[in-house]
Amino acid sequence: MFTHLSGGRANIQLIQEAAVRELVEILDRCEGTKAIIWDESLGGPVGLVARYTFLKEHHVTKMYPLRPEPWTDIDVKNIIFITRPNQTLMDYIANNIHEEERKKKISRKEYYLYFLPKKSFLCEKRLQVKGVHGSLAHIGEFRCDFFPFDNDLLSMELKDAYRDLYLEGDTSSLHQSACALIALQKLFGRIPKVYGKGSCAQRVWELTKTMADEDETVLNSDKGVVDQMIILDRSIDLMSVLATQLTYEGLIDEIFGINNTTVNLPSETFNTGEGFTVERNTEKSQFILNSKEQLYAELRDKNFNAVGAVLSRLAKSIRSRANENHGEKSIQELKKFVESLPHIKANEQSLATHTKIAELIKEVISSDSFLDELGCEQEFMMCADVDKPNPFIEDLIAKQAPLRNVLRLMCMQSIAGSGLKPKVLEYYKRELVQVYGLSTLLTIGNLEKAGLLKPQTGTRTYAVLRKTLNLTAENPEEVSPKDITYVHSIYAPLSIRIVEQHLKPNGWQSLNDVLSCLPGPTFEDFQPAMALNSRRGSFTSEISQSDIPRVIVVCFVGGCTFAEISALRFLAQQDENNVEFVVCTTKLINKNSFLDTFIEKY
Repeated sequence: MFTHLSGGRANIQLIQEAAVRELVEILDRCEGTKAIIWDESLGGPVGLVARYTFLKEHHVTKMYPLRPEPWTDIDVKNIIFITRPNQTLMDYIANNIHEEERKKKISRKEYYLYFLPKKSFLCEKRLQVKGVHGSLAHIGEFRCDFFPFDNDLLSMELKDAYRDLYLEGDTSSLHQSACALIALQKLFGRIPKVYGKGSCAQRVWELTKTMADEDETVLNSDKGVVDQMIILDRSIDLMSVLATQLTYEGLIDEIFGINNTTVNLPSETFNTGEGFTVERNTEKSQFILNSKEQLYAELRDKNFNAVGAVLSRLAKSIRSRANENHGEKSIQELKKFVESLPHIKANEQSLATHTKIAELIKEVISSDSFLDELGCEQEFMMCADVDKPNPFIEDLIAKQAPLRNVLRLMCMQSIAGSGLKPKVLEYYKRELVQVYGLSTLLTIGNLEKAGLLKPQTGTRTYAVLRKTLNLTAENPEEVSPKDITYVHSIYAPLSIRIVEQHLKPNGWQSLNDVLSCLPGPTFEDFQPAMALNSRRGSFTSEISQSDIPRVIVVCFVGGCTFAEISALRFLAQQDENNVEFVVCTTKLINKNSFLDTFIEKY
């Protein structure tokens, strides 16, 4: 069922199996029928480690989202709450328990509470204040730090990590990230070499080292399958988050939204068939998107302009198989053909599905509004006219275009110009307030705190890096790319360009000048085994043999996009790099979901 998670040198299926063992312990702790009430943000991610059929085998008869209003008629012996440590959610749990106890039914229920990934003293205190702490038969932990999305992709699915860090000053996501990196090393072995950039990245690594010192099993372990880790703070590269993704997977995410490898699409476009389910209430067809599906694995990292050729090639292949003359075949050949029929049928279904998805995407990206916005952002990427009010942004404001679209382009202009000239910034603010209302200033304040909008400074950081690292391409190659710029057509994500430069001789040291332009500290660390502490030179024996691909974990603190992941996969496919990447992130994000965390709802 989860076979697509294995395949790389670092077997990601081990993470799924470890999470399942934790879940089995939780479910088997209480006998009889069970209902699980989930923190709504966990229902989807937990589905990545255990399917509903598995839960039913362990006597889970009902599942509910945790909400302010208590659920009624939960006719089971045991109620299990699984939640992130959040005080508001403790109030919801208290409401549910009070409602159940108020009914005073003959069969008394047992209540269990599990925090993911760790207990919280403040949350337990809240439960005591609400008078339900004593009603809980057990309070424990569901230690699942990373959720496995694919054989090279792990996410913690912390929805508002960047906002919490830069607006609320809440650093709990950094502690959770450190815990996750410790869990990763316990599973895959000690990571000897660590590099990083950014203040949050450094803090995560400092916390990880402190935890490793306290837990000797991490440093005492042999070097594992992972050779190096690069930790990147999202704040060093905000342009790549705001840029429109032009890969197949990136466009699906930005237009329709991929949540926990699942996308919901208009059901009228599809006929019911294998591979997805139709939800009648929402009139949506649900698809699971991961490397288990061969065609999707081939399409997802391609620029959308290269997708048509792949679909056409598969269609021709299926037609030629269907038109084969079977009359002249031997019994053995016919038997082989019959055995391949399910595979051919699956390919036909897959082709039909992705052809329709491609048509839906084409409809959006061929529109004038999409192309005009894309043209504007690409001008900013090229540093064109960043010092004056942009006519296209002015037009959008005048037409009362969606606020998010306007703010995105303003932020991109600010990043490209290392800030906006004070007069330009004030002019934009005045225009926004006049059209969208005074409350827009709250959102603008959030964007300023997050570093997305700011007055111009003397140094033109982005302009310097654009030339130094060749971040933009004059003549993009989208169908047969030779460079990672293809993921945004003309722009290479800065974060991935840093990783690419690191792969070259002298690696991290050669990046000193570049990294010094970016905010926050740069660090490099060697994590020896306890026995090697006295002889630092032993690092050379811990480097992978040159003929075996290096395994490098790239960890994003604050989220990463599918385009960045596609760019890393492109680098891994180049023979000269001889590398495999495993991407770890606090959250999979896109330009829309990222900006939505800063926009105040009125």
